[in-house]
Amino acid sequence: MNLAAATGHPASVMDMSFATQALAAEWAVKHGKTFETAVHDVPKEIEDEVAALKLASMKVQIDTLTKAQVEYLSSSHEGT
Repeated sequence: MNLAAATGHPASVMDMSFATQALAAEWAVKHGKTFETAVHDVPKEIEDEVAALKLASMKVQIDTLTKAQVEYLSSSHEGT
């Protein structure tokens, strides 16, 4: 798995990187027996959880996407 969150090593990047690594390692232990030998992405749920925890720690609130927005964002694989 590629567990890098960004380039450089400021604490604001490292905390998210370490959190992602820890949760991804836990997930891999639980689900690893089903893996093929390949590079695997960190599950979106883990990335979303780490992002939500980071924003909460900064007392930042963001809107939740509507179902229509989620469908729109996932409808194109070419970008916008």
